[in-house]
Amino acid sequence: MTPPDSKRFNERRVLAWMCLIIFFNQVGFGAVVPVLPLYASSFGVSVSAIGATIAVYGAARFLCAVPSGRMADHYGRRPALALGGLLGVLGNLWSAWAGTFPEFLVARFIAGLGGGIVVNIGAVVLADISTPARRGRMMALYQGAFLFAVGVGPLPGGLLAERYGLDMPFIANAVAALVVGIIAWFAVPETRDFAARRDGAPRQALPFGEQIRLMTRKVGFLLVCLTGFTHAMVRTGGLFNVVPLVASGSLGLGAGQIGASMALGSLFGLLATYPSGMIADRFGRKPLIVTAALITALSFFGFWFATSGLQFGVACVIWGIAAAVTGAAPAAYAADNAPPGMNATAMSMYRALSDVGYVVGPIGLGILSDLAGPKVALAFCSIAIGSVALAFWRYAPESYRRR
Repeated sequence: MTPPDSKRFNERRVLAWMCLIIFFNQVGFGAVVPVLPLYASSFGVSVSAIGATIAVYGAARFLCAVPSGRMADHYGRRPALALGGLLGVLGNLWSAWAGTFPEFLVARFIAGLGGGIVVNIGAVVLADISTPARRGRMMALYQGAFLFAVGVGPLPGGLLAERYGLDMPFIANAVAALVVGIIAWFAVPETRDFAARRDGAPRQALPFGEQIRLMTRKVGFLLVCLTGFTHAMVRTGGLFNVVPLVASGSLGLGAGQIGASMALGSLFGLLATYPSGMIADRFGRKPLIVTAALITALSFFGFWFATSGLQFGVACVIWGIAAAVTGAAPAAYAADNAPPGMNATAMSMYRALSDVGYVVGPIGLGILSDLAGPKVALAFCSIAIGSVALAFWRYAPESYRRR
């Protein structure tokens, strides 16, 4: 048995706490996914305005990504995670009690700040405690908890909305954010200097501007950020905004049925999570990144083609598998590109550039849906992510392969 004070034991303990944190953070987020378009439409706004409720959440995530990384470097990972949980409580309670649409947008922005800080610093902590040889599997477990929670969350969220009203999933999200803050403050150890202690090397402290310049010179890092941007765009603009409206309007599915289909896809995705991490550690990150993007394109074709609840469920299963594979490899690729002592900068840049998709996707695809119809928006999602997959295959170098 591994001794309790060994480095491997500490890494596993931190990984377990972080998986629990990201589960609560994302299960609360997932709970509002099936009801957010319906809740926003209750204010009597257009599809593009409904998309703004998702975009403002993404804008908050984008704006807090780099500052939260700098805060984590200066004050530590643990206080940053706890602050994210606190902001999540405030933002989601306000979302549930908002009386006007502009007030609701402000509340979603605050909730986005909290959720974004937790997601961003969680990735930094994983980069702190992992080595390239095990990074794919550790990221896979973490991202598996992330994606499973997002996928399962719509089921209780939809049921809560049907039984108690559309505001109840936001209250549930606030409770989940409170749990995140408590775990972060009382259970998670500080990992800022973890890698330096493990490897016996001093932690670098380059000026922030120099760190940014070093990262932007890496072609592979910029391409994985583009991949993350496109995934975020089609996920938030397509899956979270357009797909529920298509399922409700064209297929006649209720919030509970939509949530159940997304949860089913998440369950299938969970089975693919750890094997994908093992493949990333053994054969490299690049094949998985490309394959996941192509499967994602196939899933959006399925949403476009679906004419029944069964076909919609099959598309959700394809999406869930793609999302599980997508989770580990790009994050591991970004962490591989971080020089020693620059985990916070690299991962916060990756999250920030990826989270631009959270802003562009909901508004852009919402406008496209208003002008040309939601089916055209789904077809665009399929083409966009497929094109990025081919570009990454052609130009991105492999960041790690087991020798």
